[in-house]
Amino acid sequence: MLRVLTYHRVADQADSLTLSPRLISATPDNFREQVAYLARNYDVVSMAEVLDALQHWRRLSPRSVLITFDDAYADFKETAWPILREHRLPATLFVPTAYPDHPDRGFWWDRLWRAIMGTSQSVVRGRQMEVRIASPEERRMGLQTLHTHIKRLPHAQAMAFVDRICEFCVESPTGLRAVLNWDELRELVREGVTLGAHTRTHPILTRMPLWKARMEIRGSQDDLHQQIGKVSPIFCYPNGAYNESILRVMRDEGFLLSLTTEDGFNNLSSADSLRLRRINITPRTTLAIFRLRLLWLGTCANAWRHRVQRLAGALSSP
Repeated sequence: MLRVLTYHRVADQADSLTLSPRLISATPDNFREQVAYLARNYDVVSMAEVLDALQHWRRLSPRSVLITFDDAYADFKETAWPILREHRLPATLFVPTAYPDHPDRGFWWDRLWRAIMGTSQSVVRGRQMEVRIASPEERRMGLQTLHTHIKRLPHAQAMAFVDRICEFCVESPTGLRAVLNWDELRELVREGVTLGAHTRTHPILTRMPLWKARMEIRGSQDDLHQQIGKVSPIFCYPNGAYNESILRVMRDEGFLLSLTTEDGFNNLSSADSLRLRRINITPRTTLAIFRLRLLWLGTCANAWRHRVQRLAGALSSP
């Protein structure tokens, strides 16, 4: 049985003045506790060991854990990796390859957060929607509303909408990079980190034409080959979005393993290796909750909680 942990950023809220705190998975102190607990109680495996088990039908330890990070934020190298290295634990980092060496490019959710939190405007309007952002609480709620709306749009339309909001709010450039550069990524590889493809520009693949989705998928792997050399045939779906057409592309492009955002454990003898489940870690994941999430009972409880939330949302919708 394989547990796959999902992290994005390890940082304190106070260190996120220019980046959205939305993707902070843990504070450095909480992450240090979680890593120490894993080192004492579980078998943390590398991506190479997981691929070997898949390809040669080898059984992993029933207490196996794979640690993954999405988006290649700079704080992985600054904060998370030193903690992992101290405990000699491997990790896999999924890279959206259009961002390294391009500090002028920012993830849309970070740009949106800076624009909304820094503007003097009190209302943002779009087609058939109006979001009030006069107070700090309204801005937090407004960001949530905007995120939900943007993720439902076709990709090109969504990015144009983000651009309009940032222009209206007068987005201020930070001059700071969010993502690791290629030299840093190569250094991490030399130190034992596994890199994986995460598209080029981090689109929701199911919200764009299939030929463009294929270019994003193939292009990210090509970029890694060009910049790093030989890399594993692994992938992580941005926002966890995939469908049968995307799965066919993944098979056509020769990927052996892909990760979703669906919650749960993986029995490698029966699981679809292009749809592996993960356990998402958030700032609400205290050490007690972390320990529970690693148990089968915790996964069942979390699945039940998500079903209740989906049912409540369906009942409350008009």
